[in-house]
Amino acid sequence: MKVAVGADHRGLAYKERIKEILEKLGHEPIDMGPFTEESVDYPDFGLKVAHSVADGSADRGVTICWTGNGMNMAANKVKGVRAGMALSIDMAYLTRLHNDANVLTLADKYTPQDQLEEILKTFLETEFEGGRHAARIRKIDEAEA
Repeated sequence: MKVAVGADHRGLAYKERIKEILEKLGHEPIDMGPFTEESVDYPDFGLKVAHSVADGSADRGVTICWTGNGMNMAANKVKGVRAGMALSIDMAYLTRLHNDANVLTLADKYTPQDQLEEILKTFLETEFEGGRHAARIRKIDEAEA
């Protein structure tokens, strides 16, 4: 699976770790930046990830910033993107199972590093349940139209 990964300067170290984990799990990370710790604007990188998922050049995306909130807000502005934040393995599971999230947002400050691999694995391997949740996703899609 191709996974676009982007961060702001506060999430740079997590981004590098995430790329290593993705490769270990057999996925292809697409690094959307940044590449230094120089201060950057999170929307620039969150939107790059979101657009790559929306246009199909990436199958999924991962965004990282200090709290996760800014990246989540930016990514969710792109039509066809459903970004969900995960601060735990269970949140990663449910954002896929119930919300069919295609972008995972992580918080450098709050997402536990010792759970990072399992959070990523869970997000990438969990299938959308559909059923009653599909009707809810359709409502979100209709609001975007």
